[in-house]
Amino acid sequence: MGKNIYKIGDTRKEFEDGVNSEEAERAKYIIEPWLSALCQSEHLSLLLGNGFTTGAAVMSNAFSAGMAVDENELDLNENVMEEARRTAELAGRGRPNLEDQIRSMITLIKGLEMIDDHRVTDWKTHLNEVIRQLLKDILVTEEGIKNSASENHVEEVLSSFILSFASRTASRERLNIYTTNYDRLIEYISDLLGLRLIDRFVGSLNPIYRSSKLGIDMHYNPPGIRGEPRYLEGVARYTKLHGSIDWKYEAPYLRRYGIPFGASVEHNDIPESPAESVMIYPNPAKDVETLEYPYADLFRDFATGICQPNSVLITYGYGFGDDHINRVIRDMLTVPSTHLVIISFDDAGGRITNFIENIGKDTQMTLLIGDHFGNIEDLVKYYLPKPAIDYITSRQAQLLEKRSPDYKENFENIKNENGGEKENE
Repeated sequence: MGKNIYKIGDTRKEFEDGVNSEEAERAKYIIEPWLSALCQSEHLSLLLGNGFTTGAAVMSNAFSAGMAVDENELDLNENVMEEARRTAELAGRGRPNLEDQIRSMITLIKGLEMIDDHRVTDWKTHLNEVIRQLLKDILVTEEGIKNSASENHVEEVLSSFILSFASRTASRERLNIYTTNYDRLIEYISDLLGLRLIDRFVGSLNPIYRSSKLGIDMHYNPPGIRGEPRYLEGVARYTKLHGSIDWKYEAPYLRRYGIPFGASVEHNDIPESPAESVMIYPNPAKDVETLEYPYADLFRDFATGICQPNSVLITYGYGFGDDHINRVIRDMLTVPSTHLVIISFDDAGGRITNFIENIGKDTQMTLLIGDHFGNIEDLVKYYLPKPAIDYITSRQAQLLEKRSPDYKENFENIKNENGGEKENE
């Protein structure tokens, strides 16, 4: 059991030896109403990092794709790793990960091409092997989650997690979902829920990425009423900040291919040499224009979505190891009416604490950190709001207030006898 911390408004509590069920029930009455209020803010955004997929994999007893660096004995590998360490330090990560290593490989390959060095062939081959292995690991993780023996339970927990944020009144601003993950777990759960995701891709067979941002939304016409379209419920805006394993660049277009969730690495739409086409960040594009495309658009969407008044950003499983994302979050917190909620399984090697201390915006932050508060099953069970039923619950409370005291007392007694939760008076 590790250390668990929650900070809600002016209330901060630490648990040194884990959180038992009785303590969780007490904490629920403080945390759940607070999160419910935040989730009804004018602008709500959800940023999901690798911890989201890792949590799903742990629940499923499935393999979890990691970002550990690749070990090899190629000539100039020491130079590659030195550059990876340097860039990781600049980004505030400390230790380099696979993305840092891939970025350094790309830089080396461009330099070797410039001087026509024969070693460029070996490094290009190795880069393709590294990226292909990453794709394989991601697909194996997806397959493990999909085929889990406890699949129904996993799907139920993940669906409840997403719905806690997506079940907003249709007249409010749409939920923005951002992720740094390459996998398609969010898309998979959204399909199960019937949640419609709006992104920048247009088309049916192999949708093409479009840079134009038109503020497209979804409406419907109520039966018998013409000329008064209403906002459709169950819609969210979706942005994959680091790309996806099913995005392929085929000049001049970036397309999304229909690779099934958890498909085999031998699937026809997964290329043998993915380094030049599969769009995962950092991608080995050959020119500055392509290198910035589409990531410049995606990060502009991220900044536009969260940097506005009355905006709430909830992060889950994000370790604050990407400085290009942290900069945008820092800018968001310069707006006094914004709020940041950090939910994490651990302190991410001290990066979360460092971020909080460097920002100095304590009143604009909510923290849920530890192996209990960051556990996705415990979050769903105890702390996350249930907006889908809040309207019914509030109506029930209003009706009970109009009934006699004896009626309300009998209602509470019967509810408690049947295992219901006692109201927090």
